[in-house]
Amino acid sequence: MAQAFRRLGSEVVLMQRGPRLLPGTEPFAGERVAAAMQEEGIDVRLGYRLESVASAANDRIELRAGDGTLVVDELLVATGRRPNTAAIGADVVGLEPGEPLVVDDTGLVQGVAGQWLYAAGDVTGRAPLTHQGKYAGRIVGAVIGARAAGAEPDTRPWGEHVTTADHVAVPQVVFTDPEVAAVGRTEEQARADGVDVRVVDIPIAVAGSSLQADGYDGAARMVVDTARGVLVGVTFVGQDVAEMVHAATVAIVGEVPLDRLWHVVPSFPTMSEVWLRLLETYRS
Repeated sequence: MAQAFRRLGSEVVLMQRGPRLLPGTEPFAGERVAAAMQEEGIDVRLGYRLESVASAANDRIELRAGDGTLVVDELLVATGRRPNTAAIGADVVGLEPGEPLVVDDTGLVQGVAGQWLYAAGDVTGRAPLTHQGKYAGRIVGAVIGARAAGAEPDTRPWGEHVTTADHVAVPQVVFTDPEVAAVGRTEEQARADGVDVRVVDIPIAVAGSSLQADGYDGAARMVVDTARGVLVGVTFVGQDVAEMVHAATVAIVGEVPLDRLWHVVPSFPTMSEVWLRLLETYRS
Protein backbone atom coordinates (compact mmCIF):
# COMPACT_ATOMS: atom_id res chain seq x y z
CA MET A 1 0.00 0.00 0.00
CA ALA A 2 1.28 3.48 -0.79
CA GLN A 3 0.12 6.89 0.34
CA ALA A 4 1.04 9.95 -1.72
CA PHE A 5 0.41 13.53 -0.64
CA ARG A 6 1.41 17.13 -1.31
CA ARG A 7 3.14 19.19 1.37
CA LEU A 8 3.86 22.92 0.97
CA GLY A 9 3.91 22.52 -2.81
CA SER A 10 6.18 19.47 -2.74
CA GLU A 11 5.31 15.83 -3.26
CA VAL A 12 5.88 13.07 -0.74
CA VAL A 13 5.38 9.35 -1.31
CA LEU A 14 4.98 7.02 1.65
CA MET A 15 5.20 3.28 1.16
CA GLN A 16 4.41 0.79 3.88
CA ARG A 17 6.51 -1.82 2.09
CA GLY A 18 9.50 -1.56 -0.20
CA PRO A 19 9.27 -0.15 -3.73
CA ARG A 20 7.83 -3.26 -5.43
CA LEU A 21 5.47 -1.57 -7.85
CA LEU A 22 3.40 -4.58 -8.84
CA PRO A 23 3.42 -8.30 -8.20
CA GLY A 24 5.61 -9.84 -10.86
CA THR A 25 8.14 -7.01 -11.07
CA GLU A 26 11.73 -7.29 -9.95
CA PRO A 27 12.73 -5.22 -6.88
CA PHE A 28 15.32 -3.28 -8.88
CA ALA A 29 12.55 -1.85 -11.05
CA GLY A 30 10.85 -0.17 -8.10
CA GLU A 31 14.19 0.99 -6.77
CA ARG A 32 14.93 2.75 -10.06
CA VAL A 33 11.52 4.44 -10.09
CA ALA A 34 11.97 5.53 -6.47
CA ALA A 35 15.41 6.94 -7.33
CA ALA A 36 13.94 8.86 -10.27
CA MET A 37 11.27 10.33 -7.99
CA GLN A 38 13.95 11.44 -5.55
CA GLU A 39 15.92 13.08 -8.35
CA GLU A 40 12.78 15.08 -9.16
CA GLY A 41 12.71 16.32 -5.57
CA ILE A 42 10.00 13.94 -4.32
CA ASP A 43 10.42 12.81 -0.73
CA VAL A 44 10.14 9.00 -0.85
CA ARG A 45 9.84 7.21 2.48
CA LEU A 46 9.88 3.42 2.55
CA GLY A 47 8.75 1.18 5.38
CA TYR A 48 6.40 3.94 6.53
CA ARG A 49 3.37 2.87 8.53
CA LEU A 50 0.61 5.46 8.75
CA GLU A 51 -1.13 5.32 12.12
CA SER A 52 -3.91 7.87 11.74
CA VAL A 53 -5.36 10.57 9.50
CA ALA A 54 -7.23 13.59 10.89
CA SER A 55 -8.51 16.99 9.82
CA ALA A 56 -6.27 19.96 10.53
CA ALA A 57 -6.69 23.72 10.40
CA ASN A 58 -7.29 25.51 7.09
CA ASP A 59 -8.73 22.38 5.42
CA ARG A 60 -5.45 20.57 5.67
CA ILE A 61 -4.80 16.96 6.70
CA GLU A 62 -2.73 15.69 9.59
CA LEU A 63 -0.92 12.38 9.15
CA ARG A 64 0.51 10.67 12.19
CA ALA A 65 3.15 7.99 12.19
CA GLY A 66 5.66 6.58 14.63
CA ASP A 67 8.31 9.15 13.71
CA GLY A 68 6.12 12.23 13.98
CA THR A 69 3.33 14.22 12.36
CA LEU A 70 2.96 15.65 8.87
CA VAL A 71 0.40 18.26 7.81
CA VAL A 72 -0.46 18.19 4.13
CA ASP A 73 -2.83 19.76 1.61
CA GLU A 74 -4.00 16.61 -0.17
CA LEU A 75 -3.89 12.88 0.45
CA LEU A 76 -4.09 10.13 -2.17
CA VAL A 77 -4.34 6.57 -0.85
CA ALA A 78 -3.54 3.70 -3.25
CA THR A 79 -4.88 0.45 -1.81
CA GLY A 80 -5.02 -1.73 -4.91
CA ARG A 81 -8.06 -3.35 -6.47
CA ARG A 82 -10.59 -5.87 -5.21
CA PRO A 83 -13.05 -8.02 -7.17
CA ASN A 84 -16.37 -6.20 -7.41
CA THR A 85 -18.57 -9.14 -6.43
CA ALA A 86 -20.46 -7.72 -3.45
CA ALA A 87 -23.72 -7.02 -5.29
CA ILE A 88 -23.88 -9.51 -8.16
CA GLY A 89 -25.84 -12.20 -6.32
CA ALA A 90 -22.91 -14.48 -5.51
CA ASP A 91 -24.74 -15.69 -2.40
CA VAL A 92 -27.56 -17.12 -4.57
CA VAL A 93 -25.18 -19.85 -5.77
CA GLY A 94 -23.50 -20.35 -2.41
CA LEU A 95 -20.52 -18.03 -2.88
CA GLU A 96 -19.29 -15.30 -0.57
CA PRO A 97 -20.21 -11.76 -1.74
CA GLY A 98 -17.21 -9.49 -2.04
CA GLU A 99 -14.75 -12.36 -2.50
CA PRO A 100 -13.04 -13.40 -5.75
CA LEU A 101 -14.83 -15.94 -7.93
CA VAL A 102 -12.29 -18.76 -7.85
CA VAL A 103 -12.04 -20.36 -11.29
CA ASP A 104 -10.14 -23.17 -12.92
CA ASP A 105 -8.12 -22.56 -16.08
CA THR A 106 -11.23 -22.84 -18.26
CA GLY A 107 -12.95 -20.07 -16.31
CA LEU A 108 -15.36 -22.44 -14.56
CA VAL A 109 -16.25 -21.06 -11.12
CA GLN A 110 -15.41 -23.46 -8.33
CA GLY A 111 -17.74 -24.23 -5.42
CA VAL A 112 -21.00 -23.98 -7.36
CA ALA A 113 -22.76 -27.33 -7.18
CA GLY A 114 -24.76 -28.58 -10.14
CA GLN A 115 -24.34 -25.46 -12.29
CA TRP A 116 -22.08 -24.24 -15.05
CA LEU A 117 -20.98 -20.75 -13.99
CA TYR A 118 -18.10 -19.02 -15.75
CA ALA A 119 -16.17 -15.88 -14.89
CA ALA A 120 -13.39 -13.89 -16.55
CA GLY A 121 -11.43 -10.78 -15.69
CA ASP A 122 -10.95 -8.90 -12.43
CA VAL A 123 -13.75 -10.70 -10.57
CA THR A 124 -11.57 -13.83 -10.49
CA GLY A 125 -8.69 -12.05 -8.75
CA ARG A 126 -6.19 -13.93 -10.91
CA ALA A 127 -4.47 -11.24 -12.95
CA PRO A 128 -6.27 -7.90 -12.54
CA LEU A 129 -5.09 -6.30 -15.76
CA THR A 130 -7.23 -5.22 -18.71
CA HIS A 131 -5.32 -7.27 -21.25
CA GLN A 132 -5.45 -10.40 -19.08
CA GLY A 133 -9.20 -9.91 -18.69
CA LYS A 134 -9.56 -9.80 -22.48
CA TYR A 135 -7.44 -12.94 -22.73
CA ALA A 136 -9.58 -14.77 -20.16
CA GLY A 137 -12.74 -13.58 -21.93
CA ARG A 138 -11.56 -15.09 -25.22
CA ILE A 139 -10.73 -18.40 -23.55
CA VAL A 140 -14.02 -18.58 -21.62
CA GLY A 141 -16.01 -17.74 -24.76
CA ALA A 142 -14.25 -20.54 -26.64
CA VAL A 143 -14.88 -22.98 -23.78
CA ILE A 144 -18.60 -22.18 -23.62
CA GLY A 145 -18.87 -22.50 -27.42
CA ALA A 146 -17.06 -25.85 -27.42
CA ARG A 147 -19.19 -27.33 -24.64
CA ALA A 148 -22.39 -26.00 -26.19
CA ALA A 149 -21.45 -27.80 -29.41
CA GLY A 150 -20.82 -31.02 -27.50
CA ALA A 151 -17.03 -30.90 -28.01
CA GLU A 152 -14.48 -31.72 -25.34
CA PRO A 153 -12.41 -28.62 -24.44
CA ASP A 154 -8.66 -28.78 -24.98
CA THR A 155 -7.37 -28.37 -21.41
CA ARG A 156 -3.74 -29.29 -21.95
CA PRO A 157 -1.24 -26.60 -20.85
CA TRP A 158 -1.33 -23.91 -23.54
CA GLY A 159 -4.39 -25.62 -25.04
CA GLU A 160 -7.09 -23.63 -26.82
CA HIS A 161 -9.40 -23.63 -23.81
CA VAL A 162 -7.13 -22.86 -20.83
CA THR A 163 -5.65 -19.65 -19.43
CA THR A 164 -2.13 -21.01 -18.95
CA ALA A 165 -0.61 -17.55 -19.37
CA ASP A 166 -2.25 -16.43 -16.11
CA HIS A 167 0.35 -18.49 -14.25
CA VAL A 168 3.63 -18.01 -16.09
CA ALA A 169 3.40 -15.30 -18.76
CA VAL A 170 1.51 -12.24 -17.51
CA PRO A 171 2.83 -9.05 -19.18
CA GLN A 172 2.43 -5.73 -17.42
CA VAL A 173 3.56 -2.15 -17.77
CA VAL A 174 3.85 0.54 -15.10
CA PHE A 175 3.60 3.90 -16.86
CA THR A 176 5.90 5.73 -14.51
CA ASP A 177 8.97 7.70 -15.54
CA PRO A 178 11.00 5.58 -16.09
CA GLU A 179 8.57 2.98 -17.40
CA VAL A 180 8.64 -0.58 -16.08
CA ALA A 181 7.70 -3.44 -18.41
CA ALA A 182 7.79 -7.04 -17.26
CA VAL A 183 6.51 -10.45 -18.27
CA GLY A 184 6.67 -13.91 -16.78
CA ARG A 185 8.24 -14.79 -13.45
CA THR A 186 10.74 -12.87 -11.40
CA GLU A 187 13.90 -14.59 -10.20
CA GLU A 188 12.29 -15.06 -6.79
CA GLN A 189 9.09 -16.53 -8.24
CA ALA A 190 10.97 -18.90 -10.55
CA ARG A 191 13.15 -20.21 -7.75
CA ALA A 192 10.07 -20.65 -5.54
CA ASP A 193 8.58 -22.75 -8.35
CA GLY A 194 11.65 -24.99 -8.24
CA VAL A 195 13.16 -23.69 -11.48
CA ASP A 196 16.96 -23.63 -11.69
CA VAL A 197 17.59 -20.19 -13.17
CA ARG A 198 20.38 -17.92 -14.26
CA VAL A 199 19.82 -14.18 -14.19
CA VAL A 200 21.37 -11.76 -16.68
CA ASP A 201 21.39 -8.03 -15.88
CA ILE A 202 22.62 -5.39 -18.30
CA PRO A 203 22.15 -1.65 -18.81
CA ILE A 204 20.04 -0.63 -21.80
CA ALA A 205 22.97 1.00 -23.56
CA VAL A 206 22.64 0.38 -27.29
CA ALA A 207 22.54 2.58 -30.38
CA GLY A 208 18.76 2.71 -30.25
CA SER A 209 18.67 3.96 -26.68
CA SER A 210 21.03 6.84 -27.47
CA LEU A 211 18.64 7.82 -30.26
CA GLN A 212 15.68 7.52 -27.91
CA ALA A 213 17.03 10.10 -25.48
CA ASP A 214 20.26 11.88 -24.60
CA GLY A 215 21.86 10.22 -21.60
CA TYR A 216 19.41 7.32 -21.73
CA ASP A 217 19.41 5.36 -18.48
CA GLY A 218 17.73 1.97 -18.39
CA ALA A 219 18.20 -1.63 -17.29
CA ALA A 220 17.16 -5.06 -18.51
CA ARG A 221 17.00 -8.44 -16.81
CA MET A 222 16.23 -11.85 -18.21
CA VAL A 223 15.60 -14.94 -16.11
CA VAL A 224 16.57 -18.16 -17.86
CA ASP A 225 15.50 -21.72 -17.07
CA THR A 226 18.93 -23.32 -17.46
CA ALA A 227 17.60 -26.87 -17.70
CA ARG A 228 15.41 -26.09 -20.72
CA GLY A 229 17.37 -23.14 -22.11
CA VAL A 230 14.31 -20.88 -22.34
CA LEU A 231 13.24 -17.55 -20.90
CA VAL A 232 10.85 -17.55 -17.95
CA GLY A 233 10.95 -13.85 -17.10
CA VAL A 234 12.06 -10.49 -18.52
CA THR A 235 12.02 -7.00 -16.99
CA PHE A 236 12.85 -3.69 -18.66
CA VAL A 237 13.15 -0.31 -16.94
CA GLY A 238 13.62 2.91 -18.87
CA GLN A 239 12.03 5.43 -21.16
CA ASP A 240 9.56 3.89 -23.66
CA VAL A 241 10.33 0.26 -22.73
CA ALA A 242 6.60 -0.63 -22.79
CA GLU A 243 6.83 -1.31 -26.51
CA MET A 244 9.52 -3.94 -25.92
CA VAL A 245 7.57 -6.27 -23.66
CA HIS A 246 5.57 -8.04 -26.37
CA ALA A 247 8.69 -9.55 -27.93
CA ALA A 248 9.59 -10.96 -24.52
CA THR A 249 6.04 -12.27 -24.11
CA VAL A 250 6.26 -14.13 -27.43
CA ALA A 251 9.58 -15.69 -26.42
CA ILE A 252 8.21 -16.86 -23.06
CA VAL A 253 4.86 -18.17 -24.27
CA GLY A 254 6.50 -19.85 -27.27
CA GLU A 255 9.27 -21.26 -25.06
CA VAL A 256 11.72 -20.29 -27.78
CA PRO A 257 15.14 -21.84 -27.07
CA LEU A 258 17.87 -19.30 -26.48
CA ASP A 259 19.93 -21.00 -29.19
CA ARG A 260 17.16 -20.08 -31.63
CA LEU A 261 16.73 -16.56 -30.22
CA TRP A 262 20.39 -16.03 -31.04
CA HIS A 263 19.33 -15.95 -34.70
CA VAL A 264 16.57 -13.36 -34.18
CA VAL A 265 18.37 -10.33 -35.59
CA PRO A 266 17.29 -6.98 -34.08
CA SER A 267 16.95 -4.12 -36.54
CA PHE A 268 19.64 -1.47 -36.22
CA PRO A 269 19.49 1.08 -34.71
CA THR A 270 16.59 0.27 -32.41
CA MET A 271 16.28 -0.40 -28.69
CA SER A 272 15.55 -4.04 -29.52
CA GLU A 273 19.29 -4.49 -29.89
CA VAL A 274 19.25 -4.98 -26.13
CA TRP A 275 18.21 -8.57 -26.91
CA LEU A 276 21.55 -9.17 -28.62
CA ARG A 277 23.40 -7.78 -25.60
CA LEU A 278 21.39 -9.97 -23.21
CA LEU A 279 22.14 -13.10 -25.23
CA GLU A 280 25.82 -12.18 -25.66
CA THR A 281 26.11 -11.77 -21.88
CA TYR A 282 24.36 -15.09 -21.27
CA ARG A 283 26.70 -16.91 -23.67
CA SER A 284 29.86 -15.29 -22.28
